[in-house]
Amino acid sequence: MKTVFLDFKQLTKVGLSVSVVFTSIAGYLLGAETIDYTTILMLAIGGYLMVGASNAFNQVIEKDIDKLMQRTKNRPLPAGRMSPTVALIIASLFTISGIAILYAINPKCALFGAISIFLYTSAYTPLKAVTPLAVFVGAIPGAIPFMLGWVAATGKFGVEAGFLFMIQFFWQFPHFWAIGWLQYEEYNKAGLHMLPMDKKDKGAVVQMIFYTAVMILISIAPVLKSTGSLYIYPITAVIVASLGLLMLFYAIKLYKSESNIDARKLMLASVFYITVLPIIYVIDKFLH
Repeated sequence: MKTVFLDFKQLTKVGLSVSVVFTSIAGYLLGAETIDYTTILMLAIGGYLMVGASNAFNQVIEKDIDKLMQRTKNRPLPAGRMSPTVALIIASLFTISGIAILYAINPKCALFGAISIFLYTSAYTPLKAVTPLAVFVGAIPGAIPFMLGWVAATGKFGVEAGFLFMIQFFWQFPHFWAIGWLQYEEYNKAGLHMLPMDKKDKGAVVQMIFYTAVMILISIAPVLKSTGSLYIYPITAVIVASLGLLMLFYAIKLYKSESNIDARKLMLASVFYITVLPIIYVIDKFLH
């Protein structure tokens, strides 16, 4: 039973799913005028099922590729501990249940949840073996959670939700390219294209620097009161900018050194950023 449970956790990537739920709830708190804990619970369960389904479908599609990489060869499917049929059943049940729960919140939530699963499994996953542009495609479903929470709270997709989407969208490029840098040899062996232009060079880092800079500008834009009802205090903008500048610092260090050590620091700084930023935004909102 312990092995089955651990395989289920690996199939649905519990850690990633929980982080998505966390970001979605932060988006809800930003958009909500009054907090409905039933909606938060439904958003948490629906969001978890949505991400779990995407990850399960992904591992079914990539089961043969996963056998080629050290970090994935012990997953349930490539290791032979779970059949593709069982994984597909889990993924399908998660999809149906997740979309149904999100629909109970409002139809827009269900629509964005369905779009996320479709793009991740039908576009991003197969494109990884074809072109580096897969990362751009994958950034779309990856940017939905923060925005999904706002839509759950308001029932609307407006400028505020758009800005939350863009923050997470541009954040993903330095984050995943840093991972792509660290795992370059593994990905290359498996035929996956996870760095710009398929090269582990300064050109790839220039793009990491560029997208980090864009992310910083977007994340502090609400201080200008140009993002609808989404507004942050100047001091909050300074704190948020500091978080982004930490990422930019390590991206510049990576440009100079081209070392895995600095790529790892950039990756960890990006995880810190996307974990702390929603908390700061929420605290700022409740101080208004």
